[in-house]
Amino acid sequence: MIKLYKTVPLLSLKRGEQAKIVEIMGGITSTQRLAEMGLTSNTKIKILRNSSFRGPVELYVRGSRLVIGRGLAAKILVKINEKEIEGGSGR
Repeated sequence: MIKLYKTVPLLSLKRGEQAKIVEIMGGITSTQRLAEMGLTSNTKIKILRNSSFRGPVELYVRGSRLVIGRGLAAKILVKINEKEIEGGSGR
């Protein structure tokens, strides 16, 4: 079984969308800061608020609401639309 998913920046998600963190594209300081807030690889998140161009991003993570700045949010890559495909003849 093969799992396919699309990786996108967290900032591209809209209100109500859910995803799973794949990677943090930051230095040690920002990666550590996000980890302290519970934002690590394979963590499920839900977008509560994400303005198109301004203001922070509000997330629901591990049973809590978090608000992070757009700069930190831009460093987070997430996966969405996970689909499972049966292996076999490739048809």
